[in-house]
Amino acid sequence: MADWWRGSVTYQIYPRSFQDSDGDGIGDLKGILARLDHVAWLGADAIWLSPIFPSPMRDMGYDVADFTAIDPLFGTMTDFDALVARAHYLGLKVMIDQVLSHSSSDHPFFRESRGSRDNPKADWYVWADPKPDGSPPNNWLSIFGGPAWEWETRRRQYYLHNFLATQPDFNFHNPAVQDWLLEQMRFWLDRGVDGFRLDTVNFYFHDAQLRSNPPSPLNGPLPAINPYDMQDHAFSKSQGETVGFLLRMRRLLDDYPDRAMVGEVAEGIRAMALMADYTSGKDRLHMAYTFEMLSPVFTAGHFRSRIETFFAIAPHGWPCWAFSNHDVVRHVTRWAGHGAPDDLARLAAAMLLSFEGSVCLYQGEELGQTQTDLLYRELTDPQGLRFWPEDRGRDGCRTPMVWDGGPQGGFTSGRPWLPVKPPQLARNVAAQKGVPGSVLETYRALLGFRRAEPALIRGRSRFFDLPEPVLGFLRTWQDRALACVFNLGPGSVEVGVSGAQDLASPSQAARLEGERLTLGPNGFAYLAVPADAAIRT
Repeated sequence: MADWWRGSVTYQIYPRSFQDSDGDGIGDLKGILARLDHVAWLGADAIWLSPIFPSPMRDMGYDVADFTAIDPLFGTMTDFDALVARAHYLGLKVMIDQVLSHSSSDHPFFRESRGSRDNPKADWYVWADPKPDGSPPNNWLSIFGGPAWEWETRRRQYYLHNFLATQPDFNFHNPAVQDWLLEQMRFWLDRGVDGFRLDTVNFYFHDAQLRSNPPSPLNGPLPAINPYDMQDHAFSKSQGETVGFLLRMRRLLDDYPDRAMVGEVAEGIRAMALMADYTSGKDRLHMAYTFEMLSPVFTAGHFRSRIETFFAIAPHGWPCWAFSNHDVVRHVTRWAGHGAPDDLARLAAAMLLSFEGSVCLYQGEELGQTQTDLLYRELTDPQGLRFWPEDRGRDGCRTPMVWDGGPQGGFTSGRPWLPVKPPQLARNVAAQKGVPGSVLETYRALLGFRRAEPALIRGRSRFFDLPEPVLGFLRTWQDRALACVFNLGPGSVEVGVSGAQDLASPSQAARLEGERLTLGPNGFAYLAVPADAAIRT
Protein backbone atom coordinates (compact mmCIF):
# COMPACT_ATOMS: atom_id res chain seq x y z
CA MET A 1 0.00 0.00 0.00
CA ALA A 2 1.51 3.29 -1.12
CA ASP A 3 0.59 5.13 2.07
CA TRP A 4 1.15 2.31 4.58
CA TRP A 5 2.79 4.84 6.88
CA ARG A 6 -0.41 6.86 7.34
CA GLY A 7 -1.76 5.73 10.70
CA SER A 8 1.01 3.15 11.10
CA VAL A 9 2.60 2.03 14.36
CA THR A 10 6.40 1.86 14.33
CA TYR A 11 8.33 0.02 17.03
CA GLN A 12 11.68 1.63 17.85
CA ILE A 13 14.54 -0.79 18.44
CA TYR A 14 17.64 0.51 20.18
CA PRO A 15 20.08 -2.13 18.83
CA ARG A 16 22.62 -1.96 21.67
CA SER A 17 19.89 -2.90 24.13
CA PHE A 18 17.44 -5.19 22.36
CA GLN A 19 19.13 -8.63 22.30
CA ASP A 20 22.75 -9.75 22.45
CA SER A 21 23.51 -12.93 20.49
CA ASP A 22 27.22 -13.41 21.19
CA GLY A 23 27.69 -12.67 24.88
CA ASP A 24 29.66 -9.43 24.55
CA GLY A 25 26.96 -7.50 26.43
CA ILE A 26 25.96 -5.39 23.42
CA GLY A 27 22.84 -6.05 21.38
CA ASP A 28 23.30 -6.90 17.72
CA LEU A 29 21.54 -7.65 14.45
CA LYS A 30 21.38 -11.40 15.01
CA GLY A 31 19.78 -10.71 18.36
CA ILE A 32 17.19 -8.45 16.77
CA LEU A 33 16.50 -11.12 14.17
CA ALA A 34 15.89 -13.67 16.93
CA ARG A 35 13.35 -11.39 18.62
CA LEU A 36 11.50 -9.99 15.60
CA ASP A 37 8.59 -12.37 16.18
CA HIS A 38 7.85 -10.45 19.38
CA VAL A 39 7.32 -7.22 17.45
CA ALA A 40 5.14 -8.94 14.85
CA TRP A 41 3.13 -10.71 17.59
CA LEU A 42 2.62 -7.38 19.32
CA GLY A 43 1.00 -5.98 16.18
CA ALA A 44 3.34 -3.18 15.01
CA ASP A 45 3.55 -2.25 11.34
CA ALA A 46 7.22 -1.30 11.15
CA ILE A 47 10.49 -1.20 13.05
CA TRP A 48 12.89 1.72 13.37
CA LEU A 49 16.51 0.78 13.99
CA SER A 50 18.63 3.37 15.78
CA PRO A 51 22.10 3.75 14.16
CA ILE A 52 24.02 0.59 13.30
CA PHE A 53 26.79 2.23 11.24
CA PRO A 54 30.52 2.20 12.00
CA SER A 55 31.17 4.72 14.75
CA PRO A 56 33.60 5.46 17.59
CA MET A 57 30.43 5.41 19.75
CA ARG A 58 31.16 8.66 21.56
CA ASP A 59 27.45 9.39 21.14
CA MET A 60 26.35 5.76 20.84
CA GLY A 61 26.25 5.62 17.06
CA TYR A 62 24.92 9.10 16.36
CA ASP A 63 28.49 9.95 15.36
CA VAL A 64 28.76 8.11 12.04
CA ALA A 65 32.16 7.30 10.54
CA ASP A 66 30.83 5.37 7.51
CA PHE A 67 27.29 5.87 6.21
CA THR A 68 27.10 2.71 4.06
CA ALA A 69 28.44 -0.06 6.29
CA ILE A 70 27.56 -1.96 9.47
CA ASP A 71 29.57 -1.55 12.66
CA PRO A 72 31.17 -4.91 13.59
CA LEU A 73 29.68 -4.47 17.08
CA PHE A 74 26.30 -5.14 15.49
CA GLY A 75 27.30 -7.68 12.86
CA THR A 76 27.70 -7.71 9.10
CA MET A 77 25.84 -6.56 6.02
CA THR A 78 24.77 -10.18 5.56
CA ASP A 79 23.17 -10.03 9.01
CA PHE A 80 21.40 -6.82 8.04
CA ASP A 81 20.05 -8.32 4.82
CA ALA A 82 18.77 -11.33 6.75
CA LEU A 83 17.06 -9.03 9.23
CA VAL A 84 15.31 -7.08 6.48
CA ALA A 85 14.21 -10.29 4.77
CA ARG A 86 12.79 -11.73 7.99
CA ALA A 87 11.02 -8.47 8.85
CA HIS A 88 9.39 -8.38 5.44
CA TYR A 89 8.35 -12.02 5.79
CA LEU A 90 6.64 -11.11 9.07
CA GLY A 91 4.90 -8.14 7.44
CA LEU A 92 7.08 -5.52 9.11
CA LYS A 93 8.52 -2.51 7.31
CA VAL A 94 12.11 -1.56 8.15
CA MET A 95 13.13 2.06 8.75
CA ILE A 96 16.70 2.99 9.66
CA ASP A 97 18.14 6.07 11.32
CA GLN A 98 19.84 8.57 9.04
CA VAL A 99 22.10 10.99 10.92
CA LEU A 100 22.73 13.49 8.14
CA SER A 101 23.33 16.78 9.95
CA HIS A 102 26.83 15.79 11.04
CA SER A 103 29.40 13.01 10.94
CA SER A 104 31.98 11.64 13.32
CA SER A 105 35.28 13.50 13.42
CA ASP A 106 36.72 10.10 12.45
CA HIS A 107 34.99 10.26 9.08
CA PRO A 108 37.62 10.46 6.31
CA PHE A 109 35.93 13.52 4.83
CA PHE A 110 36.39 15.49 8.03
CA ARG A 111 39.96 14.32 8.42
CA GLU A 112 40.59 15.71 4.96
CA SER A 113 38.59 18.89 5.54
CA ARG A 114 40.43 19.84 8.71
CA GLY A 115 43.84 19.45 7.06
CA SER A 116 43.85 22.70 5.09
CA ARG A 117 41.68 25.44 3.61
CA ASP A 118 42.16 24.32 0.01
CA ASN A 119 41.62 20.55 -0.09
CA PRO A 120 38.72 18.93 -2.02
CA LYS A 121 36.63 18.61 1.16
CA ALA A 122 37.60 22.00 2.62
CA ASP A 123 34.04 23.36 2.34
CA TRP A 124 32.17 20.17 3.30
CA TYR A 125 31.93 21.18 6.96
CA VAL A 126 31.11 24.53 8.58
CA TRP A 127 34.30 26.55 9.08
CA ALA A 128 34.58 30.14 10.30
CA ASP A 129 37.35 32.58 11.17
CA PRO A 130 37.75 33.71 14.77
CA LYS A 131 36.85 37.17 15.92
CA PRO A 132 39.81 39.57 16.20
CA ASP A 133 40.13 38.67 19.89
CA GLY A 134 40.37 34.96 19.02
CA SER A 135 36.92 34.02 20.31
CA PRO A 136 34.39 31.99 18.28
CA PRO A 137 32.46 33.74 15.50
CA ASN A 138 29.20 33.91 17.46
CA ASN A 139 27.43 32.76 20.63
CA TRP A 140 26.05 29.44 19.39
CA LEU A 141 26.10 26.68 22.01
CA SER A 142 26.48 22.92 21.88
CA ILE A 143 23.64 20.74 23.18
CA PHE A 144 26.23 18.81 25.19
CA GLY A 145 27.66 21.91 26.86
CA GLY A 146 30.00 24.76 25.97
CA PRO A 147 30.40 26.63 22.68
CA ALA A 148 29.31 25.00 19.43
CA TRP A 149 32.70 25.89 17.95
CA GLU A 150 36.00 23.98 18.17
CA TRP A 151 39.40 25.36 17.17
CA GLU A 152 41.45 23.60 14.49
CA THR A 153 45.09 24.68 14.47
CA ARG A 154 45.88 23.45 10.95
CA ARG A 155 43.27 25.74 9.40
CA ARG A 156 43.38 28.40 12.12
CA GLN A 157 39.60 28.34 12.05
CA TYR A 158 36.71 27.10 14.13
CA TYR A 159 34.37 24.34 13.00
CA LEU A 160 30.71 24.02 14.01
CA HIS A 161 29.43 21.15 16.14
CA ASN A 162 25.89 21.38 17.49
CA PHE A 163 26.57 18.25 19.54
CA LEU A 164 29.96 16.88 20.66
CA ALA A 165 33.18 18.39 19.36
CA THR A 166 33.67 14.98 17.74
CA GLN A 167 30.45 15.48 15.73
CA PRO A 168 31.28 18.21 13.19
CA ASP A 169 28.36 19.61 11.21
CA PHE A 170 28.12 19.14 7.47
CA ASN A 171 27.84 22.31 5.38
CA PHE A 172 24.48 21.93 3.67
CA HIS A 173 25.02 25.23 1.84
CA ASN A 174 27.42 23.23 -0.35
CA PRO A 175 25.36 21.43 -3.04
CA ALA A 176 27.99 18.68 -3.30
CA VAL A 177 27.30 17.76 0.35
CA GLN A 178 23.59 17.44 -0.36
CA ASP A 179 24.24 15.31 -3.44
CA TRP A 180 26.53 12.97 -1.54
CA LEU A 181 24.13 12.53 1.40
CA LEU A 182 21.30 11.68 -0.97
CA GLU A 183 23.48 8.98 -2.49
CA GLN A 184 24.03 7.49 0.96
CA MET A 185 20.27 7.26 1.34
CA ARG A 186 19.95 5.70 -2.10
CA PHE A 187 22.39 2.98 -1.04
CA TRP A 188 20.00 1.81 1.70
CA LEU A 189 16.91 2.16 -0.47
CA ASP A 190 18.57 -0.12 -3.00
CA ARG A 191 19.31 -2.48 -0.10
CA GLY A 192 15.58 -2.83 0.56
CA VAL A 193 14.83 -0.57 3.51
CA ASP A 194 11.33 0.87 3.59
CA GLY A 195 12.30 4.32 4.78
CA PHE A 196 14.15 6.49 7.22
CA ARG A 197 13.91 8.12 10.58
CA LEU A 198 15.77 11.41 10.10
CA ASP A 199 17.73 12.54 13.12
CA THR A 200 17.57 16.26 14.01
CA VAL A 201 16.10 17.17 10.64
CA ASN A 202 15.90 20.88 11.48
CA PHE A 203 19.66 21.05 12.16
CA TYR A 204 20.66 20.64 8.51
CA PHE A 205 21.11 24.31 7.71
CA HIS A 206 22.70 27.12 9.72
CA ASP A 207 22.46 30.86 9.11
CA ALA A 208 25.01 31.62 6.41
CA GLN A 209 25.70 35.00 8.02
CA LEU A 210 26.52 33.32 11.34
CA ARG A 211 24.38 35.75 13.32
CA SER A 212 24.27 35.22 17.08
CA ASN A 213 21.18 33.70 18.67
CA PRO A 214 18.98 35.91 20.87
CA PRO A 215 18.02 34.85 24.40
CA SER A 216 15.01 32.60 24.78
CA PRO A 217 11.77 34.41 25.65
CA LEU A 218 11.05 31.52 28.03
CA ASN A 219 13.99 32.21 30.34
CA GLY A 220 13.13 32.16 34.02
CA PRO A 221 14.75 33.86 37.01
CA LEU A 222 17.44 31.17 37.31
CA PRO A 223 19.80 29.82 34.65
CA ALA A 224 18.78 26.55 33.01
CA ILE A 225 20.59 23.33 33.88
CA ASN A 226 21.93 23.37 30.33
CA PRO A 227 22.74 26.89 29.04
CA TYR A 228 21.69 25.70 25.56
CA ASP A 229 18.10 26.04 26.73
CA MET A 230 18.61 29.74 27.43
CA GLN A 231 18.88 30.65 23.74
CA ASP A 232 16.29 31.05 21.03
CA HIS A 233 18.08 29.07 18.32
CA ALA A 234 16.88 31.34 15.55
CA PHE A 235 20.12 31.17 13.55
CA SER A 236 21.99 28.02 14.53
CA LYS A 237 19.25 25.72 13.15
CA SER A 238 15.72 25.62 11.67
CA GLN A 239 16.55 27.72 8.62
CA GLY A 240 14.24 28.19 5.66
CA GLU A 241 16.60 26.42 3.28
CA THR A 242 15.79 23.12 4.98
CA VAL A 243 12.58 22.72 3.00
CA GLY A 244 14.53 22.79 -0.27
CA PHE A 245 16.54 19.78 0.83
CA LEU A 246 13.41 17.98 2.05
CA LEU A 247 11.98 18.40 -1.44
CA ARG A 248 15.06 16.69 -2.86
CA MET A 249 14.78 13.86 -0.33
CA ARG A 250 11.12 13.31 -1.16
CA ARG A 251 11.88 13.16 -4.87
CA LEU A 252 14.46 10.48 -4.13
CA LEU A 253 12.03 8.40 -2.09
CA ASP A 254 9.31 8.82 -4.69
CA ASP A 255 11.61 6.93 -7.10
CA TYR A 256 11.02 3.86 -4.92
CA PRO A 257 7.57 2.40 -4.24
CA ASP A 258 6.04 2.43 -0.77
CA ARG A 259 8.87 4.22 1.07
CA ALA A 260 8.48 6.81 3.84
CA MET A 261 10.39 9.25 6.04
CA VAL A 262 9.72 10.51 9.54
CA GLY A 263 11.70 13.51 10.71
CA GLU A 264 12.72 14.42 14.25
CA VAL A 265 12.13 18.14 14.81
CA ALA A 266 14.30 19.07 17.78
CA GLU A 267 13.06 22.59 18.46
CA GLY A 268 11.46 24.61 21.21
CA ILE A 269 9.08 27.48 20.58
CA ARG A 270 8.75 26.84 16.83
CA ALA A 271 8.40 23.05 17.05
CA MET A 272 4.80 22.65 15.92
CA ALA A 273 5.15 25.19 13.11
CA LEU A 274 8.23 23.42 11.77
CA MET A 275 6.62 20.02 12.07
CA ALA A 276 3.67 21.32 10.07
CA ASP A 277 5.88 23.02 7.48
CA TYR A 278 8.03 19.95 6.94
CA THR A 279 5.06 17.62 6.29
CA SER A 280 2.64 19.87 4.41
CA GLY A 281 1.54 18.55 1.05
CA LYS A 282 2.95 15.55 -0.80
CA ASP A 283 6.46 16.72 -1.64
CA ARG A 284 8.19 16.93 1.77
CA LEU A 285 8.47 14.54 4.70
CA HIS A 286 5.75 11.94 4.99
CA MET A 287 5.53 12.59 8.73
CA ALA A 288 7.41 14.24 11.60
CA TYR A 289 7.51 14.33 15.38
CA THR A 290 8.58 16.83 18.01
CA PHE A 291 9.20 16.53 21.74
CA GLU A 292 5.84 18.10 22.57
CA MET A 293 4.42 14.83 23.92
CA LEU A 294 7.75 13.65 25.28
CA SER A 295 7.60 16.25 28.04
CA PRO A 296 6.61 16.04 31.73
CA VAL A 297 3.25 17.71 31.00
CA PHE A 298 0.35 15.30 31.56
CA THR A 299 -2.95 17.11 31.13
CA ALA A 300 -5.92 16.63 28.86
CA GLY A 301 -5.55 20.21 27.67
CA HIS A 302 -1.95 19.67 26.63
CA PHE A 303 -2.63 16.59 24.51
CA ARG A 304 -5.67 18.18 22.93
CA SER A 305 -3.85 21.41 22.12
CA ARG A 306 -0.93 19.63 20.42
CA ILE A 307 -3.18 17.63 18.10
CA GLU A 308 -5.55 20.50 17.34
CA THR A 309 -2.71 22.95 16.78
CA PHE A 310 -0.96 20.67 14.33
CA PHE A 311 -3.99 19.99 12.16
CA ALA A 312 -5.06 23.64 12.30
CA ILE A 313 -1.78 24.83 10.79
CA ALA A 314 -1.14 21.75 8.62
CA PRO A 315 -4.47 20.28 7.47
CA HIS A 316 -2.57 18.38 4.78
CA GLY A 317 0.39 17.41 6.95
CA TRP A 318 0.87 14.27 9.00
CA PRO A 319 2.21 13.84 12.55
CA CYS A 320 3.85 10.91 14.29
CA TRP A 321 3.17 10.90 18.03
CA ALA A 322 5.27 9.24 20.72
CA PHE A 323 5.41 9.26 24.52
CA SER A 324 8.87 7.69 24.95
CA ASN A 325 12.09 7.19 22.99
CA HIS A 326 15.82 6.82 23.51
CA ASP A 327 16.29 10.51 24.37
CA VAL A 328 13.84 11.10 27.22
CA VAL A 329 12.83 9.69 30.60
CA ARG A 330 10.41 6.80 30.10
CA HIS A 331 6.87 8.11 30.37
CA VAL A 332 5.71 5.77 33.16
CA THR A 333 8.42 7.38 35.33
CA ARG A 334 7.99 10.86 33.87
CA TRP A 335 4.27 10.89 34.72
CA ALA A 336 4.54 8.80 37.90
CA GLY A 337 2.54 11.25 40.01
CA HIS A 338 -0.60 10.70 37.95
CA GLY A 339 -1.44 7.09 38.71
CA ALA A 340 -0.29 3.60 39.61
CA PRO A 341 2.44 2.48 37.17
CA ASP A 342 0.53 -0.28 35.38
CA ASP A 343 -2.71 1.71 35.22
CA LEU A 344 -0.79 4.68 33.86
CA ALA A 345 1.01 2.50 31.30
CA ARG A 346 -2.26 1.08 29.99
CA LEU A 347 -3.92 4.51 29.91
CA ALA A 348 -0.99 6.00 28.02
CA ALA A 349 -1.14 3.19 25.47
CA ALA A 350 -4.85 3.71 24.92
CA MET A 351 -4.45 7.47 24.44
CA LEU A 352 -1.45 7.27 22.13
CA LEU A 353 -2.97 4.56 19.95
CA SER A 354 -6.14 6.57 19.45
CA PHE A 355 -4.52 9.90 18.49
CA GLU A 356 -4.95 11.07 14.90
CA GLY A 357 -1.67 10.46 13.11
CA SER A 358 0.95 7.75 13.16
CA VAL A 359 2.51 6.35 16.33
CA CYS A 360 5.95 5.31 17.48
CA LEU A 361 6.44 2.91 20.40
CA TYR A 362 9.80 2.54 22.14
CA GLN A 363 11.07 -0.91 23.08
CA GLY A 364 9.97 -1.88 26.59
CA GLU A 365 7.10 0.58 26.54
CA GLU A 366 4.77 -2.38 26.03
CA LEU A 367 5.93 -3.73 29.41
CA GLY A 368 5.24 -0.50 31.29
CA GLN A 369 9.00 -0.26 31.68
CA THR A 370 10.35 2.42 34.02
CA GLN A 371 13.46 4.57 33.98
CA THR A 372 16.56 2.86 35.40
CA ASP A 373 18.18 4.72 38.29
CA LEU A 374 21.90 4.71 37.48
CA LEU A 375 24.98 5.72 39.44
CA TYR A 376 27.39 8.21 37.94
CA ARG A 377 30.02 5.51 37.45
CA GLU A 378 27.52 3.51 35.37
CA LEU A 379 26.88 6.28 32.84
CA THR A 380 28.04 6.34 29.24
CA ASP A 381 25.93 9.22 27.89
CA PRO A 382 27.83 12.51 27.36
CA GLN A 383 24.74 14.47 28.38
CA GLY A 384 24.53 12.79 31.78
CA LEU A 385 28.27 12.91 32.33
CA ARG A 386 28.30 16.65 31.66
CA PHE A 387 25.20 17.78 33.59
CA TRP A 388 25.02 15.29 36.49
CA PRO A 389 23.28 15.20 38.89
CA GLU A 390 20.48 17.60 37.88
CA ASP A 391 20.34 16.00 34.43
CA ARG A 392 21.14 12.29 34.63
CA GLY A 393 21.26 11.89 30.87
CA ARG A 394 19.66 9.32 28.62
CA ASP A 395 21.22 6.04 29.77
CA GLY A 396 18.32 5.36 32.14
CA CYS A 397 15.92 4.83 29.23
CA ARG A 398 18.46 2.85 27.19
CA THR A 399 19.05 -0.08 29.53
CA PRO A 400 18.51 -3.56 28.05
CA MET A 401 15.19 -5.00 27.02
CA VAL A 402 13.99 -7.49 29.63
CA TRP A 403 12.75 -10.77 28.16
CA ASP A 404 12.51 -12.93 31.27
CA GLY A 405 13.24 -12.95 34.98
CA GLY A 406 16.56 -14.77 34.66
CA PRO A 407 20.11 -13.38 34.79
CA GLN A 408 20.38 -10.12 32.86
CA GLY A 409 16.72 -10.50 31.87
CA GLY A 410 17.56 -12.84 28.99
CA PHE A 411 19.32 -10.00 27.17
CA THR A 412 22.86 -11.41 27.27
CA SER A 413 24.93 -14.24 28.66
CA GLY A 414 27.68 -11.75 29.45
CA ARG A 415 27.88 -8.45 31.26
CA PRO A 416 25.47 -5.92 29.70
CA TRP A 417 26.79 -2.55 28.58
CA LEU A 418 24.25 -0.94 30.93
CA PRO A 419 22.95 -2.78 34.00
CA VAL A 420 19.64 -4.61 34.28
CA LYS A 421 18.36 -3.67 37.73
CA PRO A 422 15.61 -5.34 39.82
CA PRO A 423 12.83 -2.77 39.14
CA GLN A 424 13.30 -3.26 35.41
CA LEU A 425 13.80 -7.04 35.72
CA ALA A 426 10.38 -7.28 37.32
CA ARG A 427 8.79 -5.97 34.11
CA ASN A 428 9.66 -8.68 31.62
CA VAL A 429 8.02 -10.25 28.60
CA ALA A 430 7.76 -13.80 29.96
CA ALA A 431 5.97 -12.69 33.14
CA GLN A 432 3.34 -10.71 31.21
CA LYS A 433 2.76 -12.72 28.04
CA GLY A 434 -0.53 -14.56 28.19
CA VAL A 435 -1.57 -12.86 31.43
CA PRO A 436 -4.97 -11.18 30.94
CA GLY A 437 -4.85 -7.48 31.78
CA SER A 438 -1.06 -7.26 31.87
CA VAL A 439 0.46 -4.17 30.30
CA LEU A 440 1.89 -6.31 27.48
CA GLU A 441 -1.39 -8.02 26.69
CA THR A 442 -3.20 -4.66 26.87
CA TYR A 443 -0.80 -3.20 24.30
CA ARG A 444 -1.38 -6.16 22.02
CA ALA A 445 -5.15 -5.86 22.41
CA LEU A 446 -5.04 -2.13 21.73
CA LEU A 447 -2.84 -2.57 18.66
CA GLY A 448 -5.22 -5.20 17.33
CA PHE A 449 -8.19 -2.96 18.05
CA ARG A 450 -6.54 -0.02 16.27
CA ARG A 451 -5.70 -2.11 13.23
CA ALA A 452 -9.31 -3.33 12.99
CA GLU A 453 -10.81 0.16 13.39
CA PRO A 454 -10.43 2.36 10.28
CA ALA A 455 -11.68 5.29 12.35
CA LEU A 456 -8.54 5.09 14.51
CA ILE A 457 -6.22 4.92 11.52
CA ARG A 458 -7.87 7.27 9.03
CA GLY A 459 -10.58 9.08 10.94
CA ARG A 460 -10.55 12.78 11.74
CA SER A 461 -10.77 14.04 15.32
CA ARG A 462 -13.38 16.21 16.99
CA PHE A 463 -12.56 17.11 20.59
CA PHE A 464 -15.18 17.65 23.27
CA ASP A 465 -14.99 20.51 25.77
CA LEU A 466 -14.46 18.61 28.99
CA PRO A 467 -12.91 19.75 32.28
CA GLU A 468 -9.62 18.36 33.53
CA PRO A 469 -8.66 15.60 33.92
CA VAL A 470 -10.94 14.18 31.21
CA LEU A 471 -9.86 13.94 27.59
CA GLY A 472 -12.53 13.04 25.07
CA PHE A 473 -12.78 13.11 21.31
CA LEU A 474 -14.61 11.52 18.40
CA ARG A 475 -12.84 9.66 15.60
CA THR A 476 -15.01 9.25 12.50
CA TRP A 477 -14.43 7.42 9.24
CA GLN A 478 -17.22 6.92 6.71
CA ASP A 479 -20.15 5.45 8.67
CA ARG A 480 -18.12 4.53 11.76
CA ALA A 481 -17.83 6.83 14.77
CA LEU A 482 -15.88 6.03 17.90
CA ALA A 483 -15.88 8.08 21.09
CA CYS A 484 -12.56 7.88 22.94
CA VAL A 485 -12.67 8.94 26.60
CA PHE A 486 -9.78 9.01 29.09
CA ASN A 487 -9.54 9.87 32.75
CA LEU A 488 -6.05 11.30 33.43
CA GLY A 489 -6.72 11.72 37.14
CA PRO A 490 -6.52 9.63 40.33
CA GLY A 491 -10.24 9.81 41.13
CA SER A 492 -13.40 8.56 39.47
CA VAL A 493 -15.25 10.71 36.92
CA GLU A 494 -18.62 10.44 35.24
CA VAL A 495 -19.60 11.75 31.81
CA GLY A 496 -22.64 11.50 29.61
CA VAL A 497 -22.21 10.14 26.09
CA SER A 498 -25.22 10.76 23.87
CA GLY A 499 -26.19 7.83 21.72
CA ALA A 500 -23.68 5.49 23.38
CA GLN A 501 -24.31 2.02 22.01
CA ASP A 502 -21.78 -0.16 23.80
CA LEU A 503 -18.31 -0.32 25.28
CA ALA A 504 -15.93 -1.31 22.56
CA SER A 505 -13.14 -3.53 23.83
CA PRO A 506 -10.64 -2.93 25.38
CA SER A 507 -11.26 -0.64 28.34
CA GLN A 508 -9.98 0.02 31.85
CA ALA A 509 -11.97 0.86 34.99
CA ALA A 510 -14.98 1.71 32.82
CA ARG A 511 -18.73 1.15 33.35
CA LEU A 512 -21.50 2.20 30.98
CA GLU A 513 -25.06 2.48 32.28
CA GLY A 514 -27.37 3.82 29.63
CA GLU A 515 -25.65 6.96 28.42
CA ARG A 516 -23.65 7.51 31.62
CA LEU A 517 -20.01 6.45 31.53
CA THR A 518 -18.08 6.07 34.78
CA LEU A 519 -14.30 5.94 34.62
CA GLY A 520 -12.22 4.99 37.62
CA PRO A 521 -8.67 6.27 38.23
CA ASN A 522 -6.78 6.26 34.89
CA GLY A 523 -9.81 4.65 33.30
CA PHE A 524 -10.50 4.71 29.57
CA ALA A 525 -13.15 3.52 27.17
CA TYR A 526 -14.07 3.44 23.50
CA LEU A 527 -17.73 3.65 22.61
CA ALA A 528 -19.56 3.11 19.34
CA VAL A 529 -21.72 6.23 18.87
CA PRO A 530 -23.55 8.21 16.18
CA ALA A 531 -21.41 10.65 14.21
CA ASP A 532 -23.18 13.59 15.91
CA ALA A 533 -22.63 12.26 19.44
CA ALA A 534 -21.75 14.59 22.29
CA ILE A 535 -19.89 14.06 25.55
CA ARG A 536 -20.69 16.19 28.56
CA THR A 537 -20.02 16.19 32.28
